[in-house]
Amino acid sequence: MLRVSEDVSLEEWELTESFTRASGPGGQNVNKVATAVELRFEAARSPNLVGSVKARLKRLAGRRWTADGAIVLRVEDTRHQARNREIARDRLVELIAKALVVPKRRVATKPTKGSVRRRLAGKAQRGALKASRGRVTDDE
Repeated sequence: MLRVSEDVSLEEWELTESFTRASGPGGQNVNKVATAVELRFEAARSPNLVGSVKARLKRLAGRRWTADGAIVLRVEDTRHQARNREIARDRLVELIAKALVVPKRRVATKPTKGSVRRRLAGKAQRGALKASRGRVTDDE
């Protein structure tokens, strides 16, 4: 069981881990040891998450959200399988914790009459200044 918050915890059947060889430098270790972790969380089928949290999670996960409603995290940060596994689980918990936070509703506001008046007065003043920069004509 993976604990996200006091109210939310994930069951083991919701998580699937697979191990593959990591890419990048590391010498012979990279070629023979499967240290990279691919953690798959069945988010859409999870009974522990409500619909609104799943929607926010889908938006936060981005490309990591698959067509069948799973989140796939691939971690190959270290040379140790156990450490990569911890990192993947921590990232998943962090992602779900972000999705649990309900965003604050934005309250639409109008500018004050005074600020609108000042803005328009400034525009008129600037327009008059630019209009006075025209060609000088000989009217004599």
